Amino acid sequence: MKGAGVSAHLPVIDLAVLVLYLAATVALGFWAGRKSRNTEEFMAAGRSIPGWVVGISIFGTYVSSISFLALPSKAFDGNWNAFVFSLAIPITTWAAVRWFVPFYRRSGEVSAYHHLEQRFGVWARTYAVICYLLTQLARMGTIMYLLALAMAPLTGWSVPALILVTGVVVIAYTLFGGMEAVIWTEVVQSIVFIVGALACVLILLAGMPEGPGQLFRIAIERDKFSLGSFAPALDQSTFWVVLIYGIVINLQNFGIDQSYVQRYATARTDRDAARSVWLGAFLYLPISAVFFFIGTGLFAFYTARPELLPASVNAAAKPDAVFPHFIVTQLPVGLTGLVIAAIFAAAQSTIASSINCSATLILCDLYKRYLRPAAGEREAMRVLWIASLAVGALGTGMALAMMRIKSALDAWWELASIFGGGMLGLFLLGMISRRANNPAAITGVLVGILVIVWMTFSPKWTGALEPFRSPFHSFLVIVIGTLTILLVGLLVSRFTRGAAKADTGGRL
Repeated sequence: MKGAGVSAHLPVIDLAVLVLYLAATVALGFWAGRKSRNTEEFMAAGRSIPGWVVGISIFGTYVSSISFLALPSKAFDGNWNAFVFSLAIPITTWAAVRWFVPFYRRSGEVSAYHHLEQRFGVWARTYAVICYLLTQLARMGTIMYLLALAMAPLTGWSVPALILVTGVVVIAYTLFGGMEAVIWTEVVQSIVFIVGALACVLILLAGMPEGPGQLFRIAIERDKFSLGSFAPALDQSTFWVVLIYGIVINLQNFGIDQSYVQRYATARTDRDAARSVWLGAFLYLPISAVFFFIGTGLFAFYTARPELLPASVNAAAKPDAVFPHFIVTQLPVGLTGLVIAAIFAAAQSTIASSINCSATLILCDLYKRYLRPAAGEREAMRVLWIASLAVGALGTGMALAMMRIKSALDAWWELASIFGGGMLGLFLLGMISRRANNPAAITGVLVGILVIVWMTFSPKWTGALEPFRSPFHSFLVIVIGTLTILLVGLLVSRFTRGAAKADTGGRL
């Protein structure tokens, strides 16, 4: 093991592991995407990817560097309450396989939002696309910035340099390799991600002075495995609040998120597509448990060996700093480089997916819809390349801009709630009600967005506005916002003349 102090620079072996991994990622991306010379290959990988590969890719899309660093931090600082989010996945996976996957496979469209125009008009399609694009830019910026922030003390590189390196590497293989490159690199990245996590667990267990059993004794004594309160409260992060939040977020992921829907189209058969969703979901469930266990293990490890946690790493004030400190001080040389590569892998998977899926929507839902409906293959490929480069560059710029924001993660959560809630509510309105028409959809979305904005920002109100604060926990923003759009839309549709036209291509 290394010393207790955090080195300003990685040892040569660890640095070599990291650099080789980044180079191998680019090489794999170019190799896997060597056939992506037409739009079908670039956007849907020729619809020829085996189901198990798509499943691992879905898992890779699900996790991010935020998962790698934030989940252990939550368990270290608290308990396993946030793990309840993962327990909602089997419920929503069943719904995805039962309704969402067959719907999108039947439509044959690569875009997740094409059917909204048939259902409610062009405004609905464009609204959803813009929400998705803005959300992905914010997501890319947040992930790249938080990755760089965590990696800077581990690597000795500056935050801007790490952001630029991450952006350039991901843009390179995504731009030239298309969706096939994204999927195959996600497979490798997911394996590195899992190996790195399991290695940390083994080191933690082996590092307990009295053996692995001591870890469990300390954790049980401090109630670190608790899933949270089961009280019927809506202003706290109870078991039920997190479970409902997890159901809604996962419905959004599997039902309307282009990053997932586009993968449904890449599978060889309908059966492969359904199996891929189950595989991705049930990979994430135990792996998320591994990361919560790492956080619990870190708590037990430093409780048993407090001398290894210096005053410079204030665990009470900065729990996010504990896991990076453990990585750089307790892992053997070589393994440190692998774990850092795993963190990069998690970030790259999410960013690459965002770039390719955003470029797909720009071509299908904006360029061809408004500018050149009859664009030829060569022209369409140019648009995909330019869009990929532009989205990657904007995401990198967003990450650099977030260096001036006090809390990048808080900003991301607020933006995701506003945009995501509106999209899911609109989709469910069209799915559930044949009577829901255009006025009902517009009214529902407008009222729902107002509710989401109120719930997001009112907790900060003071003075005369303080009595009007939202009494609900922040996890319920997207839940209540989605329900508002759905219920208002259903109510308005009962009082507006004429039913929405029945369109089997636009309704599940």
